[in-house]
Amino acid sequence: MDIFKSLRQFLPVLLAVGLLFGCAKKPMDAMVAESSEAEVPTDAVPLEPEVKAEPDVKGDQLTTTEQAVLNSRFGLLFDLEAHENQDVEIYFNYFTHKARKTMERWLERSQPYLPYVRRVFTKYGLPQDLVLLPFTESGYNVRAYSWAGAGGMWQFMRGTGSLYGLKSDWWIDERRDPFKSTDAAARHLRDLYDKFGDWYLALAAYNAGEGKIARALQQAGCNDFFELTKKNTQLSRRARLRTETKHYVPKFIAISKIFQNLDTLGFEPVSWDMGLEVVSVKVPGGTDLLALARSGGMTWNDFHDLNPAFRRQVSPPNMEATAYLPTDRADKMMAYLANPGSRPYAGYARHRVRSGESWWSISRRYGVPVAVLKKVNDQRSNTLHPGEYVMVPGNGSSDSVPAADFAKAGSSAKTRAIAAQRGNYVVRDGDTLWNISQRFGTTVSTIKKANGLRSSALKAGQKLYIPNNSDVATKQAAKDAQATKSQMVRYKVRSGDNLTSIARKFGVSVQDLQRWNALSSRSTIYAGQRLKVYVQ
Repeated sequence: MDIFKSLRQFLPVLLAVGLLFGCAKKPMDAMVAESSEAEVPTDAVPLEPEVKAEPDVKGDQLTTTEQAVLNSRFGLLFDLEAHENQDVEIYFNYFTHKARKTMERWLERSQPYLPYVRRVFTKYGLPQDLVLLPFTESGYNVRAYSWAGAGGMWQFMRGTGSLYGLKSDWWIDERRDPFKSTDAAARHLRDLYDKFGDWYLALAAYNAGEGKIARALQQAGCNDFFELTKKNTQLSRRARLRTETKHYVPKFIAISKIFQNLDTLGFEPVSWDMGLEVVSVKVPGGTDLLALARSGGMTWNDFHDLNPAFRRQVSPPNMEATAYLPTDRADKMMAYLANPGSRPYAGYARHRVRSGESWWSISRRYGVPVAVLKKVNDQRSNTLHPGEYVMVPGNGSSDSVPAADFAKAGSSAKTRAIAAQRGNYVVRDGDTLWNISQRFGTTVSTIKKANGLRSSALKAGQKLYIPNNSDVATKQAAKDAQATKSQMVRYKVRSGDNLTSIARKFGVSVQDLQRWNALSSRSTIYAGQRLKVYVQ
C-alpha cells in the first residue's frame, strides 16, 4: 500500500508531465486551447504499475495445473507458435504469482461493471472475451488516468472519446462514465474489427491507434499481429510498434486464460449478481448535484461513486447530462429534479483567477457572497492561484437576456437609457445584484447585461430593467417598483438649501441623501437641482 500512497502524492506531477508529453506533437495553439479543459480531476487515480508492467522473463515455476490452463484453447485464441506463446506465458506467470494480489483486487473491482459490459457487447455482437479488456487497460478502474491523459476504465484519449460522443471538459468527463464509455468502447472495437478483419489487430489498434497499426502493416507487408511483431525491428522508427503494443495482445490473452479458469487457479470466482442497480435520468443544465444527492439521503462521495463523470458538484450549465440514481432512492431524487429550484446554477460564469485576486474581490465583482462561491466550488481554502478557474453561479438562464433588443443599442450608455425607460424595479437600500437575481429568478450577469452595468454597485432609487417581463416574479418586481416609487419625492433645491437642512425637512440623514443621489462629502448642490428623497 505504501507504493500507492506515494503514487497518489506524486499524481499531480506525474499527470502534468504526462499531459505535456501527450500534447507534444500538437500545435502550440491547440495545447493552449486545451490546457484549461484537460486539467486532471482532483480525485484522479494513476494507473497501477501492474497495468503497464513489463515482467521479467524469469518467473516462478508454473504448476502442472497452471501449465495445463496456459496450454488450453478457447475464445479468440488459436494455435500459437512457441515464440508467440512465450510472452503470453510471461504475463500468465506474472498475474498468477508476483501480481496475484493485484489480480484479485481487479477481479473484485470489476464485479459492479461486468454484467453491464457483457450486455452491451452482446448487443453489438462482439466476442464475450472482450469484456476483459478493461483489465488490460486500467484494472477496471473508472477513475484511472494514464500519464498520457487517457481516462476511465476503457482509457479513452480525449480525441477518440469525443469521436464516440464522450464529452470531456472542465465540467464533466464522460470517459469516466462506466455506462457511456462501455457503449463507446464497443462501437470503437467494432469499427476497428471492420477495418482490420482480425481481433488481435483490432486490439493492437485500440492500444496504439488504427493509423499506427495500418502504417506498420503496410510497411511490413503482412496482415497478422504476431508476424508484425516479428518484423517490428525491420520497420522505420515512425512505423515501429512500442513495446507496450507488442505486449498488449499477449497480456490480454494471459488475463483471458486466468479469468476463464479462476476456480482451477485458486482465485475467488467473480459474482455476476453484483451489477450496479441504478436508474438513468437526464438532469438539466445547472442542477445542484449536491442537493440532489442529499434529497436521496446520500453523501456526496456515495453519489459520486455512482457518477464519477461529474467533475463539479453542479451539472454542466450548458447541456443536459446523465446521472445514475440508486433504484431504492430514485423516487425522492426524481421528485427533487422536478422542482425548478434544483437548477440554481443554470446561469453561470467561469472566472479565470488573475494575479492579486481573492475570494472577496471576485465576490464583489459578481455580487455573490464568498460563502456561496466556496460552496459551489467545493473549496475551504482562502487561497486562490492565478490561472485557476472559479465557477460563479447565478439563478436561471442567461438566455433570458433579450439580446436582440440590447444589441441594437450599440453601447452601454444607450443600454442604460433603454433600461431606464423600461425599468420595472427600483433599487432599495441594502439591495445587491445577487439578492435581486435570487428574488426574481434570473442571474447577476443577465441583469448587468440588460442594464448596461459594468460593476455590481447599486444605488437606492436606481431603476433597473428585469428581463422577461411576462414572468410571474418579474411582474411582482414591477409591483414592488410601483410601491417604492410612491414613497419617493423629487425635491427641487431652493436658494440657501444645503443637505443638512433638506435632511431635517424630510426626517432623513445626510448620508441617505448622498447615497440616493450619488453625492460625495465634497459634492455641492445648486438651486433648481432635483434631488431624490425617499419618505418613510
